[in-house]
Amino acid sequence: MGSKLLKVISILMIVFAGIGIVMEIILFSGLAVLASVIGSNMGMYTFAVIIGLVGCVVELVSGILGVKNWNVPEKAQTCVICGIVCVAFQVLSNILVLVSYSQGFNVFSLLIGLVVPVLYLVGAFQLKNQNS
Repeated sequence: MGSKLLKVISILMIVFAGIGIVMEIILFSGLAVLASVIGSNMGMYTFAVIIGLVGCVVELVSGILGVKNWNVPEKAQTCVICGIVCVAFQVLSNILVLVSYSQGFNVFSLLIGLVVPVLYLVGAFQLKNQNS
């Protein structure tokens, strides 16, 4: 039977992760140019971009696994773990933004960023419940 929610959200994750990877690469090259122009240590910003890039790759892998296994209840636990890791990267990303910028914490940004990973988790739990 499978979880159609998991399949649809996984496809969205693949698309968003692909866009995110391209954007993180552009941002990384922009940071390199900015660091050379102002001669400043961009360590925290570079770390944030690397974490963002790793998060996008995790999201891409999670999306691929979700599309591949949306109707295989035996693989639901793998999808649940991937969903939890995606949520963790989203929270970590928001913490890095909080630490890096003095503009304060944006709850709206955190909530918007968590929508897709949380829906992925819901779909993964739907699939897992079919196995019971």
